[in-house]
Amino acid sequence: MNSNQFPGWNPEPLTMSPRIRSWLQNSGSLTRRIQQRCNNFRVEPAFQSLATACNDELAILKLRPGELAHVREVYLYCGKTPVVFAHSVVARKDLRGAWCGLSKLGNKSLGTMLFTNPITKRTPFGFRKLNPTHPLFYQACKNMTILPDKLWARRSLFTLNGQPILVTEVFFPAILGLIK
Repeated sequence: MNSNQFPGWNPEPLTMSPRIRSWLQNSGSLTRRIQQRCNNFRVEPAFQSLATACNDELAILKLRPGELAHVREVYLYCGKTPVVFAHSVVARKDLRGAWCGLSKLGNKSLGTMLFTNPITKRTPFGFRKLNPTHPLFYQACKNMTILPDKLWARRSLFTLNGQPILVTEVFFPAILGLIK
């Protein structure tokens, strides 16, 4: 699959600074990269339940409108500052298979699960500047008092034993404050 599998998402991040580009295009573990630049990293779960996926996620996961999927949303923090909002969706039927441990992650990062299993495969990224018309923009920003105009996001599909999980990561401007 290529990033054209993500309707409305671009295969390359367009018109952005090199600093944010290096975060969005890095294909390694985002969790590990933040941990290397942050003394006080933590994962704060925000939502985890059966729920409906966003409209632009349905076809990717072969879900019908209104069909419930497992949705997990967390904030990645450096100290008291959120730097990334991560949203993952897996079809309900795949919770019994490859992704059976997903509901038990709690405050552990999904990245740890994904990048420690050598048979997990990842598709190329799709990139998008989210604005208030996208539901994930409001999910990511729901605790902010002042909303940004737009936020960069990336999306990729991971598969394990042929079962997919869609991961979207929304980057807050504070990510740029993390020094190498």
